[in-house]
Amino acid sequence: MKISKRKQRVLNALAQGGAIKHARVAKGQIIAVLCLTREEPILTDCDLAQFQRLRQRGLISSVNCQPCRITLLGHRSVRSLMDNRHAP
Repeated sequence: MKISKRKQRVLNALAQGGAIKHARVAKGQIIAVLCLTREEPILTDCDLAQFQRLRQRGLISSVNCQPCRITLLGHRSVRSLMDNRHAP
C-alpha cells in the first residue's frame, strides 16, 4: 500500500503514542481534528481531509468516541523507525 509522506508522518506520530482528537456536530459529522503527539503538542500535517483518508483505509480507528489511534494495519503499513516501539 502506497502511503504519502504526510500520512507517514501522522502514522509515525500515532505509533509513538499520539492520538487524534475530533470534534463532531449534533448529527455526528466530524468537523475538526487535532493531532496530538507524545512530545510536541500539535502535529500540523494532519487536517480533516488527511484524517478522512486514513480512516477510510482503516489505518486509524476510534472506539467508544475516544481519540483515534493507529490500528494493527496502520502499524504494518507505516515505514519503521527506531522509536516506533509502541504496540497497539
